[in-house]
Amino acid sequence: MYSYTGKILKIDLSTNRVSEESLDEKDAEKFIGGKGLGAKLLFDEIDPEIDPLSSDNVLILCTGPLTGSLAPTSGRWCIVTKSPLTSLFLDSQVGGYFGAEMKKAGYDFIIIKGRAEKPVYITIENEDVEIKDAGELWGKNSFETEKVLKDKGRVLSIGVAGEKLVKFACINTDLRGETRGGNAGRGGAGAVMGSKNLKAVVIKGTKKLSYANEEKFREAVKKSLKIISENSFIPTRRKYGTPIWINPINENKLLPTYNFSRGCFEKAENISGETMHEKIVVKNKSCFNCPIACGKFTRFEFNGKKYELEGPEYETIALLGSNCGNETIESVAYLGYLCDDFGLDTISTGNIVAFAIEAAKKKIIDEDIDFNDPVKQGELIRKIAYREGIGDELAEGVKKISEKLGGRDFAIQSKGLEFPGYDPRGSFGMALAYATSDRGACHQRVWTVRAELEGELKPRYGIEGRAKFVKENQDERACCFSLVLCDFAPFNVNTFIELLNTATGSGYSKEEYLKTGERIWNMTKIFNIKNGVTRKDETIPKRIMEEKLEIDEAKIGKDSFEKMLSEYYKMRGWDENGIPKKEKLKELNTPIEELNLSVRAERALKENGIHFVKDLIRKTPEELLKLKHMGRLSVKEIQKALAQKGLSLFSLPPKERR
Repeated sequence: MYSYTGKILKIDLSTNRVSEESLDEKDAEKFIGGKGLGAKLLFDEIDPEIDPLSSDNVLILCTGPLTGSLAPTSGRWCIVTKSPLTSLFLDSQVGGYFGAEMKKAGYDFIIIKGRAEKPVYITIENEDVEIKDAGELWGKNSFETEKVLKDKGRVLSIGVAGEKLVKFACINTDLRGETRGGNAGRGGAGAVMGSKNLKAVVIKGTKKLSYANEEKFREAVKKSLKIISENSFIPTRRKYGTPIWINPINENKLLPTYNFSRGCFEKAENISGETMHEKIVVKNKSCFNCPIACGKFTRFEFNGKKYELEGPEYETIALLGSNCGNETIESVAYLGYLCDDFGLDTISTGNIVAFAIEAAKKKIIDEDIDFNDPVKQGELIRKIAYREGIGDELAEGVKKISEKLGGRDFAIQSKGLEFPGYDPRGSFGMALAYATSDRGACHQRVWTVRAELEGELKPRYGIEGRAKFVKENQDERACCFSLVLCDFAPFNVNTFIELLNTATGSGYSKEEYLKTGERIWNMTKIFNIKNGVTRKDETIPKRIMEEKLEIDEAKIGKDSFEKMLSEYYKMRGWDENGIPKKEKLKELNTPIEELNLSVRAERALKENGIHFVKDLIRKTPEELLKLKHMGRLSVKEIQKALAQKGLSLFSLPPKERR
């Protein structure tokens, strides 16, 4: 397999068993890699309804065919698991160098399952894989852990928040090195790692990739580099990084402020990308093979103490800055430093701190904390990381604490994942993007903001065209996150396809490529349906739905939102409850022979009158087990075959199964 390594590494921490499997070429063709193939492997490895923090869950480290390749921005990779924060599908995209090192070590995917009896870390150097005692590392935070291990290779680690199973704990990689690191930030992958008593993974490799047509691939790479060099926004992104968006987002009144009660922050200039560049940025940092170099290494002083940090990024500034009322870039960087060291997602943390402040003001919780008080906010973040006092409740996320104590109307989340840094009342398409994202509120699946601000989607405060824009961009991003290349690569679909085809020898057309993204999206949707997601879950909180921002037009309203959601479901070929219809997928009309089942499983189905996929998916696993000559291994094989097509035994609503 060209541009793939062709190998999956499996590590069972319960048994200390290490094994290798070959990557299935048919799976790679259908799901590419990264997010897509990671989702398929998740379906293969677990029952979607398991407890995310049980030993049954898996942590899948995923690269794509372009990870670690000559393609620009190819340092990207992702982690796939079941989220402990949302109990839904989770893929968390990561930058830095770890993914490229995985490919050099010879692995496309690393699947970690089970739970170690005591704290451990894993070292991987090509085929040499060891599970080692981490007793001396347990209890250390991310920066200290990385300092101990960094000479051994690229480091993936958790802080104390992951050990304490904070539901939005992140996984960090190489945050203290000369090159750029990254975070698997959203959804609580760090808690999954902590639940396995796994402190770190250290990887090192020496192998090289081969390409199907290296000459043509190099030509495609050269063209893509030219696109980057000629893009007018790249120099600005390189100079200021993602924080360059603070001022324009604020000026257009969609910057989260005081727990999303406003969209404009009076002190935004103090925390802007321009101010950050002037006051605390020391130099740029770049991910593997990335000419954009948008990362920022900073030095700053806060409360009499000096710090060094990679970042903060836009999202950190928006959620820990304006959303928490903090008025200096140094205070925001300090809170970002704490989150990185403890191993906390800065987006969820900024939301939960702002929620706590408002809840305290409304006497829902008894806590001495306020906006623009970074010292007390920092102490609250420490309590969350260590699950001390009210921090233990807040560590569950805004959805669960608001359901338990009150404040649902101002708990800013969708499907359990807290909102990123764009208020949908200033960008109506983001309401649909957040509500329909497969991992909960997310700006990476589709970002309507620029299209709405620049007039591609009109009127700005309207719903026209949003469903189509969201659906098409979700499909395209699913492919990008499967390659895996960076969100910030200024490439169109044709460039992505040319890089993929010349590297791997595949022959994707534009239609086939985007259909792959749609297949991936339907697969993650089915995973979430199995965990109880219905239309009522794909929504936004009352504050965002019904309250206005500073301008009259900036109110979404339930009727407009529901109309937009219905249009989106229709475009996806889903019913009014958001469940994929059988007519949507051509595979439903194919005979079971095309599932490529074993002779035993295929014969058992036919003997029981099941000849087509459309008949098969009406059955539950329990119903199949009751059939003549049908055993558990055959049922598992059938589920795996269906998953390859983005289907499942539970893909139709109950009324369709009758």
